[in-house]
Amino acid sequence: MKYYIIAGEASGDLHASNLMKALKEKDPNADFRFWGGDLMAAQGGQMVKHYRDLAFMGFLEVVQNLGTILKNIKFCKKDIASYKPDVLVLVDYPGFNLRIAKFAKSLGIRVVYYISPQLWAWKEGRVETIKKYVDDMMVILPFEKDFYKKHQVDAHFVGHPLLDAISDLQPVDVELFKSENKLNQQPIIALLPGSREQEVVKMLELMLSVRPYFKDYQFVIAGAPSLPKSFYEQFVDADVHFVSNKTYDLLRCSEAALVTSGTATLETALLNTPEVVCYRSSKISYEIAKRLVKHIKYISLVNLIMDREVVTELIQDDLNTTNLVKELNKILTGKERGIMLSDYTELRKKLGGKGASQHAADVILNIK
Repeated sequence: MKYYIIAGEASGDLHASNLMKALKEKDPNADFRFWGGDLMAAQGGQMVKHYRDLAFMGFLEVVQNLGTILKNIKFCKKDIASYKPDVLVLVDYPGFNLRIAKFAKSLGIRVVYYISPQLWAWKEGRVETIKKYVDDMMVILPFEKDFYKKHQVDAHFVGHPLLDAISDLQPVDVELFKSENKLNQQPIIALLPGSREQEVVKMLELMLSVRPYFKDYQFVIAGAPSLPKSFYEQFVDADVHFVSNKTYDLLRCSEAALVTSGTATLETALLNTPEVVCYRSSKISYEIAKRLVKHIKYISLVNLIMDREVVTELIQDDLNTTNLVKELNKILTGKERGIMLSDYTELRKKLGGKGASQHAADVILNIK
């Protein structure tokens, strides 16, 4: 079969690459053409565009780059029509992908959506678009199946693909990791500031403001694959280090982490690292988002899945040095550390077992 896959972000690249691997195991004639990243490229096929050229953060940035976005949509439609895939696989990235779904459906191409957009948070009206133009919706969060059922959409719950990625990890030697990455012997606090340049600068300035209060620890920045190593040099010194393409190992070797909201909050929890969730955007973007998001009490996937506060979320003005120091102290040495680790165990149970990529491949190939 011929598969056209669109993933517009780093997390989509990870999950789509594992899906491609599962599809190749079940379909020896699999042929891929895709928008994605390096992990997808490693599975073979033809990359059309890299996600680093697609990701725009916040309402203002989207408006400022609207011309580029529209050109990408036009080009994508033309490319799909030329390739004539048997199936179009869309991975999250709804603003772009739902437009492509409508176009592909008009050509009679089967449309499969893997990893639902967060319609339960905002733009619930987009469910009608999915009902019209998506043949199979696959969800990875347990409450999403009920959300779609409420809207008369029979979604497939396939489990969370992060469980697959994490279960395949080999044990990590903390001392060896420190040695190989030229770190000292102090315990580590990991910093995950995001993946977009403007976001990283803003978040690292805040995260690093706690350094004077934790002199017995070393701070290590997890580099995003979408940014060059040279970009991070402005933040690195004797007490602040940097590692690239080793985020999972870094988290497993860390005592705690400061994490920008997103998929990384769930990855950190599944790797059993206590965390504080951080989020700050421009005031205009935040005020717009506040008015659009409905009935959502939390911004982190950990808390959303558990439906209660497991990890502290510091948002906008609450994200400051004083609060960061207080919350970090709690999860480094306080009783809250043990409570959080216990909650992580419950979180893993809620997400089900591994095998999401295999289950998703079965849905695409109509394997019962």
